[in-house]
Amino acid sequence: MNKVKICAGTAALLAAFYAGAGQLDAPLTQFFQQRLAGISDDVAVTVKTPDAQLPDCPQPEFVMPGNGRLWGSVSVMVRCGSDKRFVQVAVAASGNYVVAAQALTRGTLLSESNVRMKYGRLDRLPPRTMLDLKQAANAATLRDIAPDQPIMLSMVRQSWRVKAGQHVQVVASGEGFSVNSQGQVLNNAAVAQNARVRMASGQIVSGTVDPDGNILINL
Repeated sequence: MNKVKICAGTAALLAAFYAGAGQLDAPLTQFFQQRLAGISDDVAVTVKTPDAQLPDCPQPEFVMPGNGRLWGSVSVMVRCGSDKRFVQVAVAASGNYVVAAQALTRGTLLSESNVRMKYGRLDRLPPRTMLDLKQAANAATLRDIAPDQPIMLSMVRQSWRVKAGQHVQVVASGEGFSVNSQGQVLNNAAVAQNARVRMASGQIVSGTVDPDGNILINL
């Protein structure tokens, strides 16, 4: 009889121990599922910080740094009242990302014909891998890329919308007025980038390149 009581007591202790182990896995998984909505449909979080160092909190609040990573090894601040602790977690996430549909040589202009989306583990990808085909639009490769290789933003540049020496239309606008004139571009620039222009008077101005190749200046 005593042996049965001892076994029952041991089982209860083990159950309590395992109930405490991984106590933040589920709420942190839900937290990252919300943050990755629209990017990943399969998210799982494992807490790497020992349970003894975790706050004993029934309703923890989680805070991520503004520029923090969303998957892989991540540090999360757990707030429980006035108690704040940083917890190390491993975030596994799966979703779509951009890969080369064929061998791409340096200088290739990316399009729907030579890139495609692939589904896989986002946390195993190189940093700054493209997650949307829109990021590849009008981009030119800076290096050779192998078929099925993930395409990182550092591998491409946006194709130049205007080039140095090109004559362009300069549109200066302010409240209630707009003035058009012409000038000569002094640097290569893609859409939404800054371009310097020498006007007919010799004055140099700076503005933003629009999709039509005009230089927009807000006064």
